[in-house]
This record gives sequence, C-alpha cells and structure tokens, in this order.
Amino acid sequence: MTTPVTTEQGMRSPDTQATAVYRRLRADILDGRLVPGMRLKVQHLAAEYGAGPAPLREALAQLAAEGLARRIEQRGFRVADADPAGFAALIRTRCLVEALALRESIARGDAAWEDQVAAAERRLARLPRSLETTRFVSNPDWEVAHRAFHRALIAACDAPPLLAFCERLREEADRYRALANAVAYPGRDVGAEHAAIAEAALDRDADRAATLLSQHLGATGDFVRVALEGRQTSKARVRRRAA
Repeated sequence: MTTPVTTEQGMRSPDTQATAVYRRLRADILDGRLVPGMRLKVQHLAAEYGAGPAPLREALAQLAAEGLARRIEQRGFRVADADPAGFAALIRTRCLVEALALRESIARGDAAWEDQVAAAERRLARLPRSLETTRFVSNPDWEVAHRAFHRALIAACDAPPLLAFCERLREEADRYRALANAVAYPGRDVGAEHAAIAEAALDRDADRAATLLSQHLGATGDFVRVALEGRQTSKARVRRRAA
C-alpha cells in the first residue's frame, strides 16, 4: 500500500483521494455491491466513501472510461448495465485473448513456470468449490485459488499489456458471476477441466491447452449467462406486478 500524499495542511491531496475512491468504487461494482443501472449520486457517495465532490467525479470519469460506469448527459453517472449479450461477447473475447496468452506462456515458460502451474492446480484441487454439500455456497478460498491457477497458466507469456488485458477481462467476468449470485455447475467436473488444462500446458501441447481453456471459459460463460437471463426475467416479473 502506498503512503498517502499530504498537503502542507496535512490533508490528503485530491489526486490521492480520487485514486482511493476509484479503487473502492471499482471493487464495489465488480463485487456486485453497486448493481447495474444504479444511480451514482455524488452527494450520496461523498458520505459513503468519505471523499469530496472533485475526487469523486474524477473517479467516476475513470470508471466510465473503463466501461464500468456510464455517463448520462447532464444527469451524472450510473453503474454500467450487465446484459447477457454483453457477457457473451466478453466471454468470446476472453477465450480469444487468454488462449493466445496461454500459447505464448507455453512457448516461453521455464521449469519455474511449470512448478508454478503444477502447484496452483494441486492447491485448487484440494479445495471444495462449495462450503456446503446440500446447496451451493461459494468458497472464497476456492475463488482465490482459482484466480491464482488461471494467472499461473499465462504468467510466462512475457507481455505485460496482454496480461493486464486478460486480468481486466477476468475481473469483468467475475462481476457478471457476482451479479448472477451463486452458480452451481450441475453435471460438470470443473476440477477435471483444470487438471486437463494444466496437463496439456505442462506437456507443451499448445493447441490442446488453448482448446481446453476456451472450452472451460465457454462452459462457465454458458452457466452464468443462463443465470443472468433468469435474473432479468425475475426482475421483469416484479416490475409487471408493481405496474
């Protein structure tokens, strides 16, 4: 964590406040605490996040440039929408980009990278995805290990901008997953999918690894898309009843 920059009066500078509130707002959008379409009113956010109007507007502008918020002419900002069609395009982009990063990682990875991938897959395999057996309750430790595994696969591609783009796509995909609430994958062995991807990567079989990774991301996307469509249908029913 960086040390906040202070002015001569001992207050944090506006730039530092803008960065801090941007990070908090971004995390709350990605985690689904700020829901799609929600109005982002500066006066309300100021009280909630402890920042002044100027840094808040700067943070909101940055979020809008990133696509996580949208600017409404003369009316401020709202959280970006999250429609199933947009999610489908996101997953397709992620399949294309992450498969490319994996190919490069396989081509460039050394023994240390192999150890990292193998260790990440073993760590993930030891953790249950759900905290309960009778119903699905997402396990936070599994989520952390899952992100670490996917990062390890592409870590050796030696292209920081590509890695940063992959990370941004993953974060936005996780936003949709959070909005869909807990999503179980009936009839699917996710652990076996991870093991197969890791095996292909460690065998240096780039074609098989890239294909398996794309199938894995696509399968998750299908489950989340169905959940999002169900969420939209439920909201539409509520609106009709209220009308």
